[in-house]
Amino acid sequence: MTDEVVVRNKKAFFNYEILDRYEAGLALQGTEVKAIRDHKVNLKESYARVKNGEVWLEGCHIAPYRHGNLSNHEPLRPRKLLLHRREINKLIRVTERKGFTLVPIVLYFKDGKVKVEIGVARGKRLYDKRETAKRKSADRDIQMELKRR
Repeated sequence: MTDEVVVRNKKAFFNYEILDRYEAGLALQGTEVKAIRDHKVNLKESYARVKNGEVWLEGCHIAPYRHGNLSNHEPLRPRKLLLHRREINKLIRVTERKGFTLVPIVLYFKDGKVKVEIGVARGKRLYDKRETAKRKSADRDIQMELKRR
């Protein structure tokens, strides 16, 4: 079982507090898979939403495949996430509550299939973001000091 990480959403941990994580498959076209293998994907502005009892990944930019032809995919189209029914029902209950959203964290290959890890997240306030930045800076300073000694 090999997991090849294609892209991580670094902004997700800065902007959100991740409470729970789920692994989901992606329903993709052939040229999308080839573009993902070339690492031509961006998760920064993407999010997941529940519509009509299904979970969709929206705002995920997968660049057109460079060797594609007329049947190349649309870069920003919504993509269906493949989850078990009980997981979808749980996500529906969670996202109905105010302040919770679904954020993609990591896109990777697992046994030749494209998977995305989505997190149930709550948005951080500005002061939380400042606190995170301060803590990160302090940890970096400590590591530098330890390295010097």
